[in-house]
Amino acid sequence: MNLHRVVALLHPPQSPFELACAAEVFGPVPQDVPARYSFRICAEHPGLLQTTVGYPMLVDAGLAALREADTVVVPGWQPPGTPVPSKVTEALRAAHRRGARIVAICTGAFVLARAGLLDGRRATTHWRSTAQLAAAFPEVQVDRDVLYVDHGDVATSAGTGAGIDLCLHLVRSDHGAAYAAQIARNMVLPPHREGSQLQYASQPAPARADESLAPLLEWAASRLDTRLTLARLAERAGLSSRTLARRFTEQLGTSPGQWLLGRRLDAARVLLEQTDLSVEAIATRVGLASAVNLRRRFRAHLGTTPGAYRRTFSET
Repeated sequence: MNLHRVVALLHPPQSPFELACAAEVFGPVPQDVPARYSFRICAEHPGLLQTTVGYPMLVDAGLAALREADTVVVPGWQPPGTPVPSKVTEALRAAHRRGARIVAICTGAFVLARAGLLDGRRATTHWRSTAQLAAAFPEVQVDRDVLYVDHGDVATSAGTGAGIDLCLHLVRSDHGAAYAAQIARNMVLPPHREGSQLQYASQPAPARADESLAPLLEWAASRLDTRLTLARLAERAGLSSRTLARRFTEQLGTSPGQWLLGRRLDAARVLLEQTDLSVEAIATRVGLASAVNLRRRFRAHLGTTPGAYRRTFSET
């Protein structure tokens, strides 16, 4: 298999963490995980490039590296709104024209907007910078209530942690849920998070340990083939249904029903990739009752059918 070439475009002062969001997902993988990507960095001016934490990093490639990229990542741009050199915007537009996927992490969205790649489209960035992005680029539909936005050819993420969410989402789109889960597991992270970035926009009062949903989520995820009503979940958690629903909204940014549906679809995707079970059997195993219901949910949430998904990602 030819490796998908990912090139990160850096700019001083570069945030090491935002760069690492992409490098950890698209970079070297453990020996027991098949390699699917190659990863390199470039900058307008190769050489020593200053970082936001004081030390320089050596960049050995210039903008010419973007000509061979299948995906270009802009891992932040500091300070947000800083002018973008015309050579950079033209290199991004050229990469996009020839079919490369252009991805912004956090304030990298300002660079994509400056290149005109977000005109008339939804996009996001760090919640502290959404108002600035909207004011500077009124033609961009800025959505501050999401972790990322993916249009297929162009994608943007919220703050730094959401950059990992976006990169794992892209891996899931490229190579399926099971492979993305392998990468996430190596990073000791969930394959994806629910909710919006608004939950991080202010500092809430620390939750008491007994308010954590983690034990309930683990319990429910191991019983997807059973009937998991709100009442049953609330009983398990020792809460009223209303209180449990409120905690889901506060902690995950979604409802219990939507969370369960997401887990069931994730489980179905893995079974489609890794087994030859019938769609009917998979629907029963993940708690979606019937093949008809699974197909309907798949179409509504993933834009495809279980059969088409299996043909794309099946390992059997």
